[in-house]
Amino acid sequence: FFLIELVNRRKGVGNMLMLDPNVRNWVMIPITFAMLLIGVLRHLVSKLMRGSSTPKIKTIQAKQLIQRSQYLRAHSGFLNRAAFNQRKEFFCEKEKGAFLQKVDPSLNPQQAMMSDPSMLSDMLTKNLTMIVPQFVTGAWVNFFFSGFVVAKVPFPLTQKFKLMLQRGVDLSSLDVTYISSLSWYFLNLFGMQGLLQLIMGEKTFDDTQVMQQQMSMGAGPAGGLDAPSLFKAEKDQLEMMQHTYRVDKFVELAAK
Repeated sequence: FFLIELVNRRKGVGNMLMLDPNVRNWVMIPITFAMLLIGVLRHLVSKLMRGSSTPKIKTIQAKQLIQRSQYLRAHSGFLNRAAFNQRKEFFCEKEKGAFLQKVDPSLNPQQAMMSDPSMLSDMLTKNLTMIVPQFVTGAWVNFFFSGFVVAKVPFPLTQKFKLMLQRGVDLSSLDVTYISSLSWYFLNLFGMQGLLQLIMGEKTFDDTQVMQQQMSMGAGPAGGLDAPSLFKAEKDQLEMMQHTYRVDKFVELAAK
């Protein structure tokens, strides 16, 4: 990486690396601009591939049922025991419970894939829109900009951040607060979501969310809904939950 000089600005203050302005103009700014442009293009491509298809009414009903159960667990302290048990029976009753009813086959991703092979091709196509741009931009940054130091964090960090912030720069004496070009690429890749939403004015393609959906057991093909697994998991959590009525304790907490 290119440095102009190693100077000591004051006595008692550690050495400061003065970075060449050309590194900022020809490394840092191009990487940021390229990642921003690719993020916009990926959003437009995914929007075109998504088309104008509307979600099925049964999928919406299943998602709302799970959401209602989550709200019940989160805010159960505002309900007395009788009200909580009544709502819990609605979801978990052995014969008529909402989570124990027969699930439509279209909400089971395995059965849906067997009945509609086009879902597999759609899943592969959507994954390619995430993998291919990452592979191309990662190879581009690694080939043309490897080994540069582009920025400095304005606050102290521990040595545990060195591997994350200085990828591609094998220099043990370099302070951990400096950021390499390859690490700057990863920071832009996973941290530009808010800026893209501000520019596009709507929710954009989120890499972290897609990765979580792929690793999650509850996510079906192409981010679909695995209703049987989610119903079972939500039912188990409701049954194991211990209800505590908190309203009668508000006066005591306020007095404290």
